[in-house]
Amino acid sequence: MRIDAHQHFWKFDRARDTWITDEMSVLRREFLPQDLRPELAANDFAGSIAVQASQSESETHFLLDLAKHDSSILGVVGWVNLMSPDIADRLSYFRQFKTLCGFRHIVQAESDDRFMLRDDFLRGVDSLAQFDFTYDILIYPRQLPAAIELVARFPNQKFVLDHMAKPEISTGKLDPWAAAMRELATSPNVHCKLSGMVSEANWKCWKLSDFTPYLDVVFESFGPDRLIFASDWPVCLVAGSYSEVVHLVWSYLEPLPSDKKAAIFGGNAARFYGLETL
Repeated sequence: MRIDAHQHFWKFDRARDTWITDEMSVLRREFLPQDLRPELAANDFAGSIAVQASQSESETHFLLDLAKHDSSILGVVGWVNLMSPDIADRLSYFRQFKTLCGFRHIVQAESDDRFMLRDDFLRGVDSLAQFDFTYDILIYPRQLPAAIELVARFPNQKFVLDHMAKPEISTGKLDPWAAAMRELATSPNVHCKLSGMVSEANWKCWKLSDFTPYLDVVFESFGPDRLIFASDWPVCLVAGSYSEVVHLVWSYLEPLPSDKKAAIFGGNAARFYGLETL
């Protein structure tokens, strides 16, 4: 079963969604399940994981409500204030929603590169495993050292790195990103999403070979059992279509045995997010 492990829904709000710049005007509209369903069907996906795009519990409830009414949403990664003094109570409350797999914080927007190592944030992360919630790490390369420390502190917590930590594909720069990714991957509790690549490339004129050095690094580091395909739709539309994003990863995987391809395109996501019974 193919699973798209990372995509977003929103009703565009100019005041809230300030991260969508003029260059990204293609994203300044509503994106809902009925818009994604044709893409999933055309590329043989059974469904997707809807991931938060703004930081509020209302966002989490928005995604959960969509999932309640659309079976193509297999799981939700929401937001909760991990630094809240009553974080255990909040997580206990959210445990009632069966489609809620885990949480994410938009750490890439934090000015402190060691934000994830704040005592109050660590206390929140420490609570996740008790309620069997995953955590998606959204960072830039400069924040990888903090991520390496974070995952080492919580060996029993399931982490997944979003968008390969957004390497500088448009410039062809590999280090220090590559060295940090190899170190991060030594923690066996960390998976990595093969996502967000076209958004980090030259939007107008990328080619498949631009991504090969970066894919080589993550495959050598994580191996096929800890890699997860994800489209990052609709954000990917700034640089490529849904099908182009699928083809990018599938073409790289071509030499792999069929069982490894199936794992990366669904099995690993099902195991990580607890969807094995679907």
